[in-house]
Amino acid sequence: MRTHVLLALVGLATGFITPAFTQTTIPKELVGTWTIVSITLEKDGKKIDVFGPNPQGRLIRDADGHVAFMATRADLPKFASNNRAEGTPEENKAVVQGSVFYFGRSSVNETDKTITTHIEVCSFPNWIGIERKSTYTINGDELDTTASGSTVGEGTVRAVYKRAK
Repeated sequence: MRTHVLLALVGLATGFITPAFTQTTIPKELVGTWTIVSITLEKDGKKIDVFGPNPQGRLIRDADGHVAFMATRADLPKFASNNRAEGTPEENKAVVQGSVFYFGRSSVNETDKTITTHIEVCSFPNWIGIERKSTYTINGDELDTTASGSTVGEGTVRAVYKRAK
């Protein structure tokens, strides 16, 4: 109760109101750092590797529901200027189209094997403030998630992760 009162006061003072599922517990099997193995988008019977054949990235989830996700293509170009603010249009386009990052809060329904993530901040602004629901399975150190839609269009996204050692 004290935690909720403190969070409400902080929210009022900062103008940021925390999501309704502030106090949640994530199943132990989902907590930790996961390395991306693959992310594919399937639409109309076709599959594409959203971040190329060797995506780089992590999914980090803590027991209280905080989540951070980052994914990039392995072949992102280096900026010739060595200055992010001075990237060429081609360099900027490659980075924007080849990466996505977000953080937020998540809750889990263990019965349905679903994760609902409330995205607070995202490099794809259209996702800020949305809730994304995905199904999951865990087999040993492998996490497999499936969700509808992606930052690159409609379809079904399947992400496969290995627990980071």
